Amino acid sequence: MKLAIIGASAGIGAETVNLALKRGYSVRALSRNNTTLPEHDSLTKVTGTALSTDDLKTTIAGTDAVIVTVGTKKKKGTTLFSDLAKALSMATSELNYGAPVIIVTGFGTGESASYLTFFMRLIINLLLKDQYKDKTLLEEIISKSTINWEFVKPGMLTNGPLTSNYKVISKLFKGIKINKISRADVADYLIKEVENPRFLHHHIALTV
Repeated sequence: MKLAIIGASAGIGAETVNLALKRGYSVRALSRNNTTLPEHDSLTKVTGTALSTDDLKTTIAGTDAVIVTVGTKKKKGTTLFSDLAKALSMATSELNYGAPVIIVTGFGTGESASYLTFFMRLIINLLLKDQYKDKTLLEEIISKSTINWEFVKPGMLTNGPLTSNYKVISKLFKGIKINKISRADVADYLIKEVENPRFLHHHIALTV
């Protein structure tokens, strides 16, 4: 399997790259700075930006699936995610790309915002309001495109170990509890989902 991983140099992206290589896959990784990624015969590093249609096309062309794990430390006024959505929509359209595109956003985007705990709603409103507003816009843009999408919404991320012991929730319901989950476990879900896609055109919550 050939995978494209967008936003690959840190966090969930780096965990996903390493796990994919361990599973024996060929990986094309796009990031502004790929020096943190290992040297590996099955890894092609593409230095560029997820906001460039050309860089996206270079990374995506000929792959069997795309995983998007782009993040930012900018908390105020960001348009990173919506700009990415526009570039990704254009790149996949020009490539006539029909394989799965799995995009990590976060629990608290779109309709899931109504199911946040008081604590998480407070954290997002105080620190991440603009990010989550723009991630919601990303979901709206992508869902209206021709992309064969899936949105993955983990709870609060940790640097804990890979356990493969987490819940996959495909429907929101009253009383839902979304807790912490390690980046390694999110990466585990992403790889398993591209191996055997079960939830395309769904919003998936992940929690321990």
